[in-house]
Amino acid sequence: MGAVTEADGRDTEAASRRRFADPHGDPFLRTRFAVPARPVTFLPRPRLTRHLDDALCTPLTMVNGAAGAGKSLLVADWVRGLDRPGGLPVAWLTTDAAGDAPGMFWAYLMQALRVAGVPPSADIGFPADAGRLSPTLRARLAAELNARERPVVVVLDEFDRVTSPEIAEQLEFVLRHAGPGLRLVLVTRTEPLLPLHRYRAAGELTEIRDAELAFTPQEAARLMELHGLRLPPAAVRGLVERTRGWAAGLRLSALAAGQSTDPEAYLAEFEADRSAIADFLLAEVLKRQDAGTQELLLRVSVLDRFSPALADAVTGRDDAEGVLARLSRDNAFVEHVGHGLYRLHPLFAEILRAHLRMRRPGREAELHLRAAAWLRRSGALAEALGHGAAADDWEFTAGALVDDLAIGQFFTGLRADAVTGLFARMGREGAGPAPELVRAAGRLARCELDAGLTHLRRAQRELGEYDGTPDEAAVRLTCALLEALAARMAGAPDRAEEAARAAGELWGAVPEGLLDRHPELTALLLDHLGSARLWAGHFEEARAALTAVADTAPGAATALPREDSLGRLALIDYLDGWLAGAEHRAREALAETERFGLPRPSGSGVERLVLAAVAVDRDELGQAQALLDTSAGAHPAMRDPVLQAGRALTSARLLLARGETQAALKAVEAEVPAEAASPWARGEAALVAAAAHLAEGRTRTAEGLLAEVPDEQVACAVGAARLHLATGRAAEAVRLLDRVRPEERAGPAVTVRAALVRAQAAHEAGDGATARRLVARALAQARGERLRRPFREAGPWIRPYLDGTTRHRLTPGTGPAPRRPGTPPPVVEELSGREHDVLRRLAMTMSTEEIAADLYVSVNTVKTHLKSVYRKLSVNRRNEAVRRARDLDLL
Repeated sequence: MGAVTEADGRDTEAASRRRFADPHGDPFLRTRFAVPARPVTFLPRPRLTRHLDDALCTPLTMVNGAAGAGKSLLVADWVRGLDRPGGLPVAWLTTDAAGDAPGMFWAYLMQALRVAGVPPSADIGFPADAGRLSPTLRARLAAELNARERPVVVVLDEFDRVTSPEIAEQLEFVLRHAGPGLRLVLVTRTEPLLPLHRYRAAGELTEIRDAELAFTPQEAARLMELHGLRLPPAAVRGLVERTRGWAAGLRLSALAAGQSTDPEAYLAEFEADRSAIADFLLAEVLKRQDAGTQELLLRVSVLDRFSPALADAVTGRDDAEGVLARLSRDNAFVEHVGHGLYRLHPLFAEILRAHLRMRRPGREAELHLRAAAWLRRSGALAEALGHGAAADDWEFTAGALVDDLAIGQFFTGLRADAVTGLFARMGREGAGPAPELVRAAGRLARCELDAGLTHLRRAQRELGEYDGTPDEAAVRLTCALLEALAARMAGAPDRAEEAARAAGELWGAVPEGLLDRHPELTALLLDHLGSARLWAGHFEEARAALTAVADTAPGAATALPREDSLGRLALIDYLDGWLAGAEHRAREALAETERFGLPRPSGSGVERLVLAAVAVDRDELGQAQALLDTSAGAHPAMRDPVLQAGRALTSARLLLARGETQAALKAVEAEVPAEAASPWARGEAALVAAAAHLAEGRTRTAEGLLAEVPDEQVACAVGAARLHLATGRAAEAVRLLDRVRPEERAGPAVTVRAALVRAQAAHEAGDGATARRLVARALAQARGERLRRPFREAGPWIRPYLDGTTRHRLTPGTGPAPRRPGTPPPVVEELSGREHDVLRRLAMTMSTEEIAADLYVSVNTVKTHLKSVYRKLSVNRRNEAVRRARDLDLL
């Protein structure tokens, strides 16, 4: 049969024989012309078959995907829609490795056309030699196809087995000259040798690739149902994420899960290396590679995303770039993710790691360390830490973090959880200053001051005398930062100042560029110093340090120290009597971490505490309580004397405003652990306690507390003057105000109270004109700050000096003021308790989503409550609702 030539093609008997035999004289294998049958659990995917319809408009179509991606079944499903009465003829050929012989390939292709009902004419001839094809045959075939009125669709399945450039050239010749008579569909794992760029440029190529072949979560859910599995959406999403939508992985997982008593648990926890998926990938992917490529794949399995240079470093090779590019082109479960980086399919990587442990015991840790060292030299610290931890080399891992001045990542939001979780596995392994500093940071981040100091002291002992080297400078600067934090937590301002001085001496000694890479270290150090100075009552020095942090360039790394510094600057403004400024800074602090997407709650919560204190002064007691609750819930275990004292004082003032004097006393008597006393905290606590004792008639007890009130704090001095006045010593009260001159040093929240002390003294002296002038001045100053509490605290003497409207708004026990023309009507229908909750949070500028999360309800529920609030308040917008509620004393 092999001696028959193409010229003999006209011989009827020979042509008849050739119809059933290849150039070797062997019968054609009919299975190679069969369209694959659809399994019972096959899932049609209209989005892909619709895309394949474009194949009828372009001469060339390529379906290119990994093994098991569902390529052949997809095309088979599509061609069944074509091969029907009135449809287009479809010739299907599954190629094999023997197809690299040109004569054999074309003999099978021509037989596929005969099986499809479009036999080439006898004039075309037949390949007589398995190893060659004459130019005449391909030209005649192309001309005959070009003459067809309707095209024939030729599908070449598993075309990746055809690696002969000669066949590719011949096929491209026929495709180009067949014109509209041929639509060629290549189903392949690899990029074919045809000049695809020409077809792309001309818009004559339809492509479906691996990413498009991947199952969506919706498709995966339907596939699971075909296997008798009904899974929750989260379980399906998890499976799709793990398999990356790989068709074979999903089907094999579904088959195995169907045999489990708990399919959902099985799919969440199955070990890929002990499943049919492992058998498939090992046979279809790994074992198809040469020994060197197999070894490379085993070694890079310890990496997540990797460059060829990193792969070379881990494997000890110098040719990874070419190998990885080839594997990616061949869809060998190596994906090029852009920017010169690659990654393995997660299931493939999992299986390879299991084989690495089995075939190369102990090698995994070595490979992780090689990767960690290369990544550290390349400046990829986060990845280096991960590999160092995976190798259980904690001296290297802790040293990398400390030497890079990155210890601040324990405290700065975006990386805090990752770094804390990474080093939580360290245990007692690792000796030396760096591991001890990391342990200290971990404990201090959890507010475990004593344990943190224990590790910090060990690190300092191991360091000994400073040798002046840049690496040790970084370690000592890390020590200074942690020392400043511990001092802040302990309420030890002198130690914080000493730590700051030590840090200042080291700035110039650290390696160049380190501080620029880690701006959070400087920001944290100054934030701790500023907070310690605030505790000490050195407001101006504290303001200088905190302002330096607040003025740093915004960034995710410094967002938390910026938020905290802004909150503490707001607290200083509040203590100095500048309520509007305090409120502005506090809201600026709240917005700081939101803009970088940091988790809520974040920061220390001091900004919400300041807003609560401002709300008390404005007599918005409900809002003050809501803000206090939020502040307390942010970090209940926070070790911060400034925050603890501020919360106790604000709570006590709120309780006093509600008439709960015993509870107020209990709040301020709670001890705030600190090594050094805070003058303003001690003085403010004494004033609140004295006010509570006065309310219950214990005048002498109140007088005894005056000794604890420092005159150097203006707000405290004004409070002391009020106490003098309340205990019958008006002259002493006025002399104290004359001495401290609050009008020159403080804001309205302080000066209004000072003016009211002077007004009451004038009233008691019978000087009504002076009293009226001073009350008028106080009202003018209070109006811009919306201050009410000082007037409500003033007592009955002030009523004659207020008009009816002002008296109603500022003092209790009077009738309502007449409604101004043009103002909305009063609320007829009361707000429900839940509507009050929503309204309070609205006033805190929380978004609808934040309110829903805070109240543990759905967003739609919050929207329903908001509509009801708007209706009852006769408003249309959020800011109008808040303004109206304040006018009606609902907040």
